[in-house]
Amino acid sequence: MVRVTQTQSSETSRSPEFRLVQVALGGLRQELFHDAFAYRPLKRMDTESGAVSRLPKRIRVYLGLLPHATVAFLAMIVFLIGYDRVDGGPAAFLFVWAPPAIVLATLIRPVLAYWASLCSAPFLVFLGGYWGGWPWTDNAFAAHLIVLTVVAARTGPRTAGWMWTGTAAYALFAEMFLGVGHSSDSIPLLFVSALALLTVSMIQIRRQAAREVTAQQTVTAQEISKRTVLEERTTIARELHDVVAHHMSVVAIQAEAAPYRVENPPPELEQAFLTIRENAVAALTELRRILGVVRAEDYEAPDAPQPTLGDLDALIRNVAEAGLDVEKTVTGAVRELPQGVELSAYRIVQEALSNVLRHAPGAAAKVEVSYVLGGLGLRIANGPARGLVKPSPGAGHGITGMRERVTMLGGEMTAEATDDGGYEVTAFVPVSREEAPQ
Repeated sequence: MVRVTQTQSSETSRSPEFRLVQVALGGLRQELFHDAFAYRPLKRMDTESGAVSRLPKRIRVYLGLLPHATVAFLAMIVFLIGYDRVDGGPAAFLFVWAPPAIVLATLIRPVLAYWASLCSAPFLVFLGGYWGGWPWTDNAFAAHLIVLTVVAARTGPRTAGWMWTGTAAYALFAEMFLGVGHSSDSIPLLFVSALALLTVSMIQIRRQAAREVTAQQTVTAQEISKRTVLEERTTIARELHDVVAHHMSVVAIQAEAAPYRVENPPPELEQAFLTIRENAVAALTELRRILGVVRAEDYEAPDAPQPTLGDLDALIRNVAEAGLDVEKTVTGAVRELPQGVELSAYRIVQEALSNVLRHAPGAAAKVEVSYVLGGLGLRIANGPARGLVKPSPGAGHGITGMRERVTMLGGEMTAEATDDGGYEVTAFVPVSREEAPQ
């Protein structure tokens, strides 16, 4: 017999409605009860930004106190409303001075001012002996409306919602249990306060949205800056691979082929060339591993001019010294092309010939450069590997770099093996008349 015992915690056994009420009461406690007596003086208005920043500094010093002066002016209006309703006596003193004092309290203790305004309303009715409005006298009506607006402006939309809810609850209680037989001004107060709180909340939400948009734009600008730096570093990494890999390939091939060019070389010489080749191959391997890693931010690129198609002859002579037989053919009307096209074409030929040295040692290669009406055509082809030198394995970064260069210029490229066991790279880079140097 298997006995199954199912346990439920107090949290999981409660209904969703109960949890919803619990969350709501938690929000009420956080907004209107937590630190209700906290000292929160109203800050000066910012006069260093916006249109007011253009005013003279002497005026801006006093203009920063404009919110405080506004609240004080509203408190004076509340005082005048109450002063007009009483004749004299201690009760009249409290009736006249309590509402404006509560309004002024919003400058230092906003949440406490709300509770003081709400709780003092029934007492002000009896102190003033004025039943023309219920459950707020005229001065309490104006004071509570001002308190709701100021506190909402100093806190947030959620606090404004809870304050209006508390005001509505008090109005309902006063209507049902305290105000029998009296006219009511609860509906006008709730309506006007709802409009005021809604306006204040919308302004706050809009300002918050503007701040978030500004912050997002700042983050976006920083991300764009970082991306630009990364793209530049990627370009440097590609250039690093194209240049260093080419020269290291030449060093490796020359070091491996050198002993065969010397009749009866001494063992020390063979070992020296073997060490050179091993170091060159190791450097190429490490270069492929760190291809995605670039220089530090403080790295400054050299000011040397970038190679162009006019430097292909020097490149071919360089690889010819490593034992690569290259045949160059140029067709069409030779003309100056945009710098980016010239550099990319040179790098493509350089990388293709480096691949021939690494992957097809001893093979003959052909380089064809075609100047056509719509752009530039390239073709680098080689036969199968020949001789005693073993081909080196590759990581594929060279073909990827060539393809990315062509794609960046809006061209097309193919790289595939030929039927005779060789390899062929073809590329076409479009060049419009507007892009061509004049």
